[in-house]
Amino acid sequence: MELRLHDLVKEFGSYDEPSSRVVAVDRVTLRVEEGELVTLLGPSGCGKTTLLRMIAGFEDPTQGDIFFGERRVNDVPPNGRNATMVFQSYAIFPHLDVFENIAFGLRLKRLSDMDIEERMTKVLELTGLLGLERRQPNQLSGGQQQRVALARAIIMEPQMLLFDEPLSNLDAKLREQMRIELRALQQRLHITSVYVTHDQSEAMSISDRVVVMREGRVEQEGTPLELYGRPKNHFVAEFIGKVNFLEGQVFAGGVEIQGRRFTVDLKETGLREGDRAECTIRPEGIRIVEVANTEQAPFVGTVRRATFLGSVVEYEVSVEGLSPLLVQTSNPLEGRIHKVGSSVRVDFPPGTLHVLAPQS
Repeated sequence: MELRLHDLVKEFGSYDEPSSRVVAVDRVTLRVEEGELVTLLGPSGCGKTTLLRMIAGFEDPTQGDIFFGERRVNDVPPNGRNATMVFQSYAIFPHLDVFENIAFGLRLKRLSDMDIEERMTKVLELTGLLGLERRQPNQLSGGQQQRVALARAIIMEPQMLLFDEPLSNLDAKLREQMRIELRALQQRLHITSVYVTHDQSEAMSISDRVVVMREGRVEQEGTPLELYGRPKNHFVAEFIGKVNFLEGQVFAGGVEIQGRRFTVDLKETGLREGDRAECTIRPEGIRIVEVANTEQAPFVGTVRRATFLGSVVEYEVSVEGLSPLLVQTSNPLEGRIHKVGSSVRVDFPPGTLHVLAPQS
């Protein structure tokens, strides 16, 4: 089922006291295709959870429309929208075993024991809970409890799944494992899904598209690759992963940085020759090579910090005229690690520099 949000606004506070009014969601328009998983990503207080709660029916919009397919659902209560929510807190009933927790919604619908058993077998297998049906919640790990919450949602056969930071209570390693499982399950069931998180790596790893929000508004939406490689503004570039910002000046074919010219696509920036340009480059996009004779190297830096992180080494390199550069090199076991204080040639290979559009 397709989801459409049109010009959605949510305000809190009293109309009698204008100073108390807060705009939590500010004119959000969004389309989620059938079977797509779209993540709402942003810092705390950006409006992502409020937006999700309006989709679920737990909050009423101040303005705008919500469509499930062709059906406008603004006035439809949560239990009439055929959408289920998986919460940050698992909300598992402590007095019921796994089987009865998952079957709870079906019993409310007065389904027969045969129908419940049939659905339960499929869902337990899908979520990896076979054999745990009679365990009590206090006998389950955090990951197993999260699977119970997910199983309880999908056993209702909803047309839409809504996730409110469902993995935030898990430890880092289990969270990574559950991301993979959750994404595989969503793709297998082909259920339209909206996922809320403030974790950038989580959003990048599970989403078809990511919607970056700030102060109630959508800053940018796109695939994880688009947002990472071609952010529209400073906020998105800084919020999605690690990044270096460089000051440059536009010339006919690209940008000039500290006297060096780089060919860059400027079509979407609206910048003209002579304009100031704010450029970005990701740490893994920078190449560094140790040099003995610095006079022969056009861009020279000094390693100020070298941090071994296993699969990568992260450096801080100072270059005259530039802010300190964050550089990451992969597979350090293949080569040497540059020592602190060593001189290195710094290169920006073609395609690694990106120019941001001017802030409006």
